[in-house]
Amino acid sequence: MKKIWILATRELKTFFDSLIAYIMLALFLGLTGFFTWVMFSDIFSTGQASLIPFFNVAYWSLFFFIPALTMKMFAEENRTGTIELLLTKSVSDWQVVVGKFLSVLLLIIIALVLSLPYYVSITFLGENVDHGGILTGYLALMLMSAAYSAIGIWTSSLTNNQIVAFLLALIIGLFFHLLFGMLASQFSGVVSNVLYNLSTFNHFSSMIRGVLDSRDIIYFITLCLAALVLTEQELSRRHKA
Repeated sequence: MKKIWILATRELKTFFDSLIAYIMLALFLGLTGFFTWVMFSDIFSTGQASLIPFFNVAYWSLFFFIPALTMKMFAEENRTGTIELLLTKSVSDWQVVVGKFLSVLLLIIIALVLSLPYYVSITFLGENVDHGGILTGYLALMLMSAAYSAIGIWTSSLTNNQIVAFLLALIIGLFFHLLFGMLASQFSGVVSNVLYNLSTFNHFSSMIRGVLDSRDIIYFITLCLAALVLTEQELSRRHKA
């Protein structure tokens, strides 16, 4: 675990050293703040305290930000050849994968923590605050981010081109983020049920309403672990090659 943490903190430091972290945090807080308090929120007129607008904007913001954060994770090291040096050190493929994954997730957690003033603000501005719904909403954002971060790291391991890694992550993510839900309405029976359960939005929307269902949590964790295992297998394949 110590080696994983060292790798994670090293990668997290590179985000801040290259200003990527500051840009991402500024854009995320700026976009979510603007749309939450200016465009989509009626808290000032109704007095109803809800962070649903924030969760919906963050749902799409993170969808685009995460591939941008993960695209260089392995692609850049594949391009420069430094991946070989990293993998020959006294760390396993799994430790490298989890370390890089945690670095992205830590940056996203920092962004979510910095948005907590929104939560504090609505408790003073509105009435009947649904604290449970807000907490499960934040949990939904973290779980979704973990799943998409793992997918982004996997696509980065497949290529030495950051743009290709970014586009692959977006395309694969788009199926879970939007298309599976849309296709589910076009079918019926078992096919519709399978597509519905594959849709990130259906699980996410349930959680931001305050419903904590183990099936939603299992869905995100399964998606995350599957992508991380695929990444480890890709690194192992490169070893053998």
